[in-house]
Amino acid sequence: MKYSFLIITVLLSVSIHAQKTYQRTYFESGSLASEGWINNTQKVRYWKFYHKNGNLKSEGHYKEGKKIKYWRIYRADGTKESEGHYLNDKKIKWWLFYDSQEKINHKCQLKNNQKNGYCLMYKNEKLISAVKYVEGKKIKEWTDFRSFRKENSLRDLQ
Repeated sequence: MKYSFLIITVLLSVSIHAQKTYQRTYFESGSLASEGWINNTQKVRYWKFYHKNGNLKSEGHYKEGKKIKYWRIYRADGTKESEGHYLNDKKIKWWLFYDSQEKINHKCQLKNNQKNGYCLMYKNEKLISAVKYVEGKKIKEWTDFRSFRKENSLRDLQ
């Protein structure tokens, strides 16, 4: 009886560990396309994706095949394009968007992959306008910080 329990325990632990594997996929050219952990055919943990030229395309975490936590997205030339949070494969919270010089050109509050809250627009690293959205629909726009601050609580920007 003891040996049966021991054998079953060993077999279960081996099968559980055998399910998690590190996977790499490649483009037809042979360059790396993606790499990360697979558990029962679903992406888990940390993953990296690459452009065909070899530069990093995106990086972030998965849980049960869905994007979670903080992700960074890059252009083919290697410059940062955007970064922000995912929950269950949907963009949430604040997302930062960069121009080709990697300066923030806007940042938006998102919920379920759509603008929901404020979007702040920048030019040469200076705030030029703010827009409020509810479920992807534009509600109001401000072009000067004084009027924006007068009508809104800065706590809403957290």
